[in-house]
This record gives sequence, structure tokens and C-alpha cells, in this order.
Amino acid sequence: MMRIGIISDTHRFTKAIDHAIPYLQDCDLIVHAGDNIDDADYIEAVTDIPVVAVKGNCDFYSDPGKDEETFMAEDKRVFVCHGHNYGIKYSMSDLLNKALNSNIDIVIFGHSHIPFYQEIRGVIFINPGSVSLPRGGSSKGLGILDIENGEITYERIEI
Repeated sequence: MMRIGIISDTHRFTKAIDHAIPYLQDCDLIVHAGDNIDDADYIEAVTDIPVVAVKGNCDFYSDPGKDEETFMAEDKRVFVCHGHNYGIKYSMSDLLNKALNSNIDIVIFGHSHIPFYQEIRGVIFINPGSVSLPRGGSSKGLGILDIENGEITYERIEI
């Protein structure tokens, strides 16, 4: 089994990140879906768990890191982006096309600060919302993704 903690849109609010840390301690990997990528260094230092992180629209172009990452989690191909380059606040179609054209099983993104979990044409899309600045009537939170023997389980945890 692989357990992945999913966090996004922390926006340098260390206190909010600290509230999320206890829920991430049992994870094999943590994904930070952008804003701000330097928070990933803090999370990795505090948890001693590897972090896959991408840049968001509030990160500087010169910041180290990538806009997108793809990795394997068990037998699932996972794509991580912030979402702003795919216009996710308006439509999921560009992100869906990216996933379908790249044989992606799971897409993790952020940007909207609104939690989202949906399977679209065989691709699972996950936005954990924000741990610091929730929008759309949502609460602060993060996600826990379990992958075991090809089965995917997701839970959003409000903090």
C-alpha cells in the first residue's frame, strides 16, 4: 500500500501547515500542489517524508521547482500541477485532455482553494482545497490518498 498526503495553497502560513502535519505523519509521500513551493521544504524538514511539489501562480518564475510533476504510485500514473495553467477555475477540459493524452490515472491540483474529487472518463481528479485560505464555503483541509492493489481510496480531512 502507498499512502500519499495531499496539501495545497498553504501560502506561507506556517501555523496552518503545522495543523496539517499530524495528519501527514503516516504518509509514504506528500504532494504539495503549489502556492507556495517553498512551503514544501518546510513540510519535508518537519515530517522527514519526501515531498513532490510544484509551483503555483503565487510562486516566482525564478523559484526553483517545476510547474508539473509526474510519478508512479504503485501501478498508477500521477500528474501534479497547480491548475492555473489549465484554467481549472473555468473548466476541467484542458486538464482532462492533458490526462487522457498522457495516460494519467490520477490528477492532483490546487489553485481554486475549493476541494474537488471526481472521476472523469476514468481519470481521478483531486483538489484538497487549502489548509490556510479556504474558499467557496469550504473548510481548511488536506487529502489522504491510499493506493493498494490497484484500488484507490481518498479521504479529505478538515482541520
